[in-house]
Amino acid sequence: MSVFNKPEKIIVTCPKHLATYLRREILYMGFEIVDEGQTYIETHGTLTDCIRLNLNLRTGNNVLYELKSFRAMDADKLYDELIQMPWEAWLDEAGYVSVTCNVNNPFIDNTMFANMRVKDAIVDRLTQKRGRRPDSGPKRDKAVIHLHWQEDRVSVYIDSSGETLSKHGYRKHPGLAPMQESLAAAVVMATGWNGSGNLINPMCGSGTLAIEAALFALNRSVGLFRDNFGFMHIKGFEEEVYVTERRKARELAKKLIPGKIIATDLNPKAVELARKNAITAGVEQYIDFEVCDFRDTEIPEGEGVVVFNPEYGERLGDYEELVEIYKAIGDFLKQKCKGYNGYIFTGSPNLAKKVGLKASRKIEFFNSKLECRLLEYELYDGTKRSEEDRPKKKTE
Repeated sequence: MSVFNKPEKIIVTCPKHLATYLRREILYMGFEIVDEGQTYIETHGTLTDCIRLNLNLRTGNNVLYELKSFRAMDADKLYDELIQMPWEAWLDEAGYVSVTCNVNNPFIDNTMFANMRVKDAIVDRLTQKRGRRPDSGPKRDKAVIHLHWQEDRVSVYIDSSGETLSKHGYRKHPGLAPMQESLAAAVVMATGWNGSGNLINPMCGSGTLAIEAALFALNRSVGLFRDNFGFMHIKGFEEEVYVTERRKARELAKKLIPGKIIATDLNPKAVELARKNAITAGVEQYIDFEVCDFRDTEIPEGEGVVVFNPEYGERLGDYEELVEIYKAIGDFLKQKCKGYNGYIFTGSPNLAKKVGLKASRKIEFFNSKLECRLLEYELYDGTKRSEEDRPKKKTE
């Protein structure tokens, strides 16, 4: 039976602290959650199901389809198990294969050695069965095989994504210190915004938060920006199935956003880059871009969210200057954003204290390897509303 029709374990990986949002996406698509951890969600399905996951997930990294699991303590046993697998049924002997590894084994002190043994087993098997060996290397634009080796437990997967899904493909102009697209999507989801109110993004930089918000509110699949995935290079792939899944994804997209999205930045070059990225993403008509100081950002009447992603002293900006900026952000939220929910994404607890507001929630994230927080501030309009009177946040 072809892997495109055979149900097996599927592992979808993600950055730390994004599993909550990835879980929500997978459930929304109708998949069952079998297991979950800090950096993965396990479900079940065919490689055809992986096509749909790859096209629609916003917060995942890679969609892994399991080929085999077994026990092996050393590299020789690993090779013996791998060379018995029918690689000729999955891989083109005239093609290209890349191997990635996640290894935690007391007898393997070099991941590259494990990687090499996997490649050896694959090419030796294909040479034996087909008389030809595929090319191999680090590029992940063709077939990708992933090895997960924990102690003596081994799982071998087809990486149906190939290149990571965290890059959504529209950002041709990233700017300085940009937020990863998958992280920006998770931040939008964490605010509870779905398009019914306004979303204001002062200090927008290259526009990633505003663009991800527009894509989310429109229910547009971010996988449609890509034209190459790992599953396309596995034997049995049918172009017609892929085209059908892309059509289904497009049909689910909305045409209107009830609320407004406003993105501003003091740097004209940043706003120009953001506008170009929005054009590539096809959402420029849904975002009002403006060059201005964040203090002059328009806040429309009504309700919604205001999201800041200011510098926090790790890569950009002078700390003392940032202290004054964080104080000014707090003043802006208190004075101009009443009735909204305010959010600040930051990796600096010390700078966060300068905002002068008490956070109602502190949501954990990682930006690359740096631990960060999305701080939520409820900005009451007049007297504090009771829990019953307060508008409920909407999720997918």
